[in-house]
Amino acid sequence: MSEPSIENHWRSVRDHSRSFWDFTYVYPVVSRRSKGLSIGINLNPDKVCNFDCIYCEVDRVTPPKTKAVNLLQIRAELAAMVQLAQSGQLAQDPKFSEAGDLTRNVRDIAFSGDGEPTMVDNFDECIQVAVDVKRAANLPSTKIVLITDAAGLDKARVRTGLLLMDAHQGEIWAKLDAGTPEYYATVNRSHIRFERILANLELTARERPIIIQSLFLRIHGEPMPTSELQAYCQRIQALLAAGAKIQEIHLYTVARPTPVAWATRLDRATLDSMASVIRESTGAKVAVFE
Repeated sequence: MSEPSIENHWRSVRDHSRSFWDFTYVYPVVSRRSKGLSIGINLNPDKVCNFDCIYCEVDRVTPPKTKAVNLLQIRAELAAMVQLAQSGQLAQDPKFSEAGDLTRNVRDIAFSGDGEPTMVDNFDECIQVAVDVKRAANLPSTKIVLITDAAGLDKARVRTGLLLMDAHQGEIWAKLDAGTPEYYATVNRSHIRFERILANLELTARERPIIIQSLFLRIHGEPMPTSELQAYCQRIQALLAAGAKIQEIHLYTVARPTPVAWATRLDRATLDSMASVIRESTGAKVAVFE
């Protein structure tokens, strides 16, 4: 069966706003990487993150609607959003009209918000909510996706949540945007040591396959230096040699306005060229998204 056709110009693809109707935590998007409807859960309405990426589009100036994570409300909102999708009502919203019947099939429930999902203290309980709603709605093939910067993957309750995901079509999309600590500091601007990110990627990927998601961009007009790309490939090679199971690398670039004007998108040809280098150097499967 062929994959659904999803166009970059669709409003539902271009606009990944985490505000939808009167929902506080749950939001729908049409994702090219998910190949259809992804229902997001924002566990960071407080907009707190342990990274401060130069490309992050999150508005951290406007005060948040809430700083609390209310599991009962998340459960109710997620169930309601699934019902909106399955009934066809979501497709009637102007934002999703172009996607049509694509919105009836919930491809995944994704933990991705205005900060790092693994920063919450009860991550495993949040995963359980998604599992419960998925089961109640009879969605056996719907994935539960964690989109993460990998900084918290070694935390005990996160690891418990990951085991729960493993049993319910879980998938981890973990960030790696650099090959050296210096470039990591420039792009991700985090107090978390780069070595911890690499260790967490290895720890997690030795236990189940993961997807590496890497955003490459221009900094002051220049793409990632060749030496940095080589270092990135060496990191991937080291992970694989240590037994990490890398299902795929998602390579993409800036899609929305950045907080700093000197962080800008790469053109498709440059992305494709970098993807070729990664494939040839590591043997990993690489998918390119704009």
